[in-house]
Amino acid sequence: MPGQTQGAKRWRVPGRGWRWAGILLLVWLGLASPAAGRIDPYVSHYLRTTEPIELPWDAEGHMLTFTPEQLTDGKNRFQSACLNCHVGGSTLPAPNISLSLKDLRGATPPRDTIQALVEYQRDPRSYDGTEVSYGCRPVPPSWMDDEALRNLAAFILRAAQVAPGWGSNAIGGG
Repeated sequence: MPGQTQGAKRWRVPGRGWRWAGILLLVWLGLASPAAGRIDPYVSHYLRTTEPIELPWDAEGHMLTFTPEQLTDGKNRFQSACLNCHVGGSTLPAPNISLSLKDLRGATPPRDTIQALVEYQRDPRSYDGTEVSYGCRPVPPSWMDDEALRNLAAFILRAAQVAPGWGSNAIGGG
């Protein structure tokens, strides 16, 4: 009949809908992947951290919680800003003072809390606290904000607590 069209056949590509579903699934899996994928293996293995942990904030005993992702951020910052002088927690310019928990506690003032490490990094002082330390450059807020510096301090402190050989100054098996 004139003016009427026969039911036009629509061609469908077989599986086209499934392809889109597959693509969406892959995107969703990528966005919803577990946080463990963003945790550095060093943090999970050597720092034994796969869940949030508490570290000492100040000398009064207040604690601050850090996630494995924050420790990973701290590790990355350590690698980019501190590793040249502090390989494995040692201190190459001053081998008798490392980043071991014993040496951090022995400093004046002690540097065995997040707050103390952040303060030190903002204004480095000598080990006995009497003069400016020219061996370690100050970290201004324009370089690392407080959160970034806390993550860096958390990495150092956690490594000093549990990482095998951290601060032992036994570089090269010596």
